[in-house]
Amino acid sequence: MSASIRPHLCGRETEIRSAMAAGGPYWSGQAPLQLDQLRSGFACALHMHQPTIPAGPDGALISHLQYMLEHPGEGDNHNAEPFAHCYRRLADLIPQLTEQGCSPRIMLDISGNLLWGAEQMGRSDITEAWRYLACDPEMQRHVEWLGSFWGHAVAPSTPIPDLQLQIEAWQHQFAAAFGLEALQRVRGFSLPEMALPNHPDTLFALVEALQQAGYRWLLLQEHSVETLTGEPLSEAQKYLPNRLIARNGRGERREITALIKTQGSDTKLVGQMQPYYEAISRDRLPLGAISVPSLVSQIADGENGGVMMNEFPQAFIQANQRCAGKPGTAAINGSEFLELLEAQGCKPEHYPTIQAAGQRQLLSGLGEHWTGAQLQERIDAGCNVEGASWTNDLSWVKGYESVLEPMVQLSAAFHQRYPTPTPGDPDYQEALLHVLLLETSCFRYWGHGTWTDYAQAIHRRGQELLGH
Repeated sequence: MSASIRPHLCGRETEIRSAMAAGGPYWSGQAPLQLDQLRSGFACALHMHQPTIPAGPDGALISHLQYMLEHPGEGDNHNAEPFAHCYRRLADLIPQLTEQGCSPRIMLDISGNLLWGAEQMGRSDITEAWRYLACDPEMQRHVEWLGSFWGHAVAPSTPIPDLQLQIEAWQHQFAAAFGLEALQRVRGFSLPEMALPNHPDTLFALVEALQQAGYRWLLLQEHSVETLTGEPLSEAQKYLPNRLIARNGRGERREITALIKTQGSDTKLVGQMQPYYEAISRDRLPLGAISVPSLVSQIADGENGGVMMNEFPQAFIQANQRCAGKPGTAAINGSEFLELLEAQGCKPEHYPTIQAAGQRQLLSGLGEHWTGAQLQERIDAGCNVEGASWTNDLSWVKGYESVLEPMVQLSAAFHQRYPTPTPGDPDYQEALLHVLLLETSCFRYWGHGTWTDYAQAIHRRGQELLGH
């Protein structure tokens, strides 16, 4: 790789952790919203991702967006420029609405692959639009960035030591692009594929790593969680913040705030701004000793499909125009909502509690402490620990041994070679890149063939880098 287009994965750990240890608040001090005047709110997020693939000259690592542009006759690659337009268009839509007196809100979840890929391609039209949305003081009132894994990994089947590496690599990429001050505002987290682990050790490690990185909440799919008694969430609970409980066999617990995305895998909901139209029919809900507005939370691909490419801009404009200056319902971003609740005296301990789906069945009767053997007995008896994602008709494990086994092997070889991270070492950085890339969900989502071939090529190179 050319030094000018290397990804930013590591090396600033101390600096970033110090920045993320700062308190805030970042929203409630400048937000004009008054929760006591609202019945409901709607929080919309756009997820944008393009994988990195070994498909450039001589197998060079390039963005899939670049591949699409260079091969317009394949599949739907003719949508490459429309996708690029989707990535940058909010830099036009948000100012247009604010000039009309509206107060729009949007959350952005952009993978580390795509952040790097746009830089690799020299697409300053995209990167400067993102910089404007991340760094301009006026835009910071309206746009919230969400953290994610750098390499768009599926958390339930990612080796536990790599969860922290994925989280921190994204922070490095974002900080390199937009600065530490912008990174300090990134307090919500979006799991790729909305894939939440339900294996207790993986879930505990994930929540612990998120908290160590400075994250305060994450967005979860309603079907990926359950109450502590193993029941589906109540209707009201879906529109309130919840506390996700994670525990391990040593009796340790971790908790993190969660906002709930409802209604399964229908990504057209944001494209047609369904969250706004649902929110106007909802009312306040009791939370602790007070009542708070219901919050309808949704996330969708920001570019994929005709609805997002073509219908979203006008639907977004129309919804924000309709609620401008009217009492009752407003656009609210996740961190803003939580900070405003806290300002009203509502603390996380007041939130309902939830756990990953299947935890009740997996851990019932084991008490606060259990052994690995006891847990394995439950798994062998049929308890599923694949986790849950935005679509539960798709397994991220079954049939993908050709990707998963090399992924686990490469991760193990990496941590054997580097038991202590050496982020200043170019060889370490190169090997880390291949570990993160091999865990990308696309190598499983798109099925066998070209995509699994890409994974195997990345695995071979990673093994060579590690001397295997």
